Amino acid sequence: MRFLRSLLFSIGMILITVIYAIPSCLSYVLPYRLRYRIVGVWHRAVLWWLQFTCGIRYQIEGLENIPQGRAGIIFAKHESTWETLALTKIFPPQAWVLKRELLWVPFFGWALAVLEPIAIDRNAGRKAINQIIVQGIARLDAGRWIVVFPEGTRTAPGETKKFGVGGAFLAAKSGYPVIPVAHNAGEFWPKRGFLKKPGTIKVVIGKPIQTAGRKPAEINAEAEQWINTTRASLNTI
Repeated sequence: MRFLRSLLFSIGMILITVIYAIPSCLSYVLPYRLRYRIVGVWHRAVLWWLQFTCGIRYQIEGLENIPQGRAGIIFAKHESTWETLALTKIFPPQAWVLKRELLWVPFFGWALAVLEPIAIDRNAGRKAINQIIVQGIARLDAGRWIVVFPEGTRTAPGETKKFGVGGAFLAAKSGYPVIPVAHNAGEFWPKRGFLKKPGTIKVVIGKPIQTAGRKPAEINAEAEQWINTTRASLNTI
């Protein structure tokens, strides 16, 4: 039954993506917030279909920790495709730091491009960090949040990777707060996994980490400790 439900979800997700990618791409001429709302409908449709077919829901702790009236930098654990959909629903309009190759994926990448992400070449070293800083500050000052997956790639439940420095440099240079996010989505929608496990994903939003006057290494260390410790407390397997 899990196989059939997962298969039904995958077919539906592909169809939803293709259908919504067309108006999303055409929305490029519209104001940013309207574009964001159109793409957000696509994400919400996939999350609804996931719940309907595979029985995966989610609950959030710490919504009161999201600053009001000011943008922030989200440092999130990256275990699944799930959080790439859910973060757009949980947080205000946002731009993502991502590898530029994602924009080349048919339909998905084309629609993603209308949200003006910070698309970097991960092999560019210092040049990529400077791009994150310059473009990130511009977006933050425009009121857009920034999403960073500091581990750089998806990890399996229980796995950790050293945090990259790009997001921390952006935080230190901009002075905007870092909002750490931990979740256990990988236990239900696994990394490169086809079978989905029914249940409730737990999402925890931490208190803002102040960044003004701090070094990138200090910011990363505090965020990394909180995210890894909180994630470990969510283990269900």
